[in-house]
Amino acid sequence: MADASAERRVVDLRSDTVTRPTPQMYERIASAPLGDDGLDGDPTAIELESAAAHILGKEAALYVPSARMANLLAILTQAERQELVLAEAASHIYVTERGAATLTGTFYEGIAGVDGAMDMDALKEALGPGRNKLRTGVVCMETSHNNAGGAVLPLAHMQAVFEASKGAGAAVHLDGARLMNAAVALGVPAAHITACTDTVSLCLSKGLSAPMGAVLAGSAETVQRARWFRKLLGGSQRQVGIAAAAGWVAITSMVERLADDHAGARRLAQEIGRIQGLAANDPQTNIVQVDVTLTGLSAVQWESRLRELGVLVRPWGKHRLRCVTHRHVGEREIDVALEAFRSVAAACVAS
Repeated sequence: MADASAERRVVDLRSDTVTRPTPQMYERIASAPLGDDGLDGDPTAIELESAAAHILGKEAALYVPSARMANLLAILTQAERQELVLAEAASHIYVTERGAATLTGTFYEGIAGVDGAMDMDALKEALGPGRNKLRTGVVCMETSHNNAGGAVLPLAHMQAVFEASKGAGAAVHLDGARLMNAAVALGVPAAHITACTDTVSLCLSKGLSAPMGAVLAGSAETVQRARWFRKLLGGSQRQVGIAAAAGWVAITSMVERLADDHAGARRLAQEIGRIQGLAANDPQTNIVQVDVTLTGLSAVQWESRLRELGVLVRPWGKHRLRCVTHRHVGEREIDVALEAFRSVAAACVAS
């Protein structure tokens, strides 16, 4: 019987959420002091929250099961029922998470944007006073921006959004699921980015490689209120330090290496762009979007054919694929992926 390790390994470009814990994370998990986070607190979770608050430049932070819950908590704590939540029209909060209105009682409105950056005139119009207009409770930004191919918001734009929102009495929340990718791309500490926000969520289980969890950071008052809502939503956990231990390693030792993922994405995009019939974005971070329109195959057909060659991607619309690099995608894996793309493209030309 052939050794399983000798079999062709699958190159998984579907998402950076497929990353597995590092050896250091497993070591930290094994030695983590534990408590009941629903009673008097878990010491490892408290340590993670303290470190996250410091790194994100906020007074306090809260460990939660997912970034989606962190975003929901940010809205629950800062917007009243029947208020507006404004977000860029292609953002994750607007496209994927606005069903949370059934819980928040708020109304979500999408603001047109380019590369994830909201049109400032449209934002100011939405924020402005008017007869029969609902008050805006929270304005949400996203960086890096998933649907915009990992685009990073310019700091000047974020500052303009912050000033306009605060001038209208609205809170500002940042969906920072991939915030650390944005910080690495800009070459600044994360706190420089979050200075333009009241609250920020950070996912620990994407490129940072923790197995689960996210943090929500903000003022001490907001985080305390979010802690109450977390319990209401069933988000309080017991000896959660087992997971929080990996999250602590993620934010303290896994950020700088994200530059490797960005370099891999640039190489992948550049080489795909040289293949007949394909076009790719110029990635700022670790997300590559591939336009397959000219090949005559749909994104679903491309996904199926690449899968047969051991490369996993995600359809991202009718004629677009999304490929995400991460720490399990090195030079060899990119070579395998490129060969698969070339093979499928060559078959399209031949037919």
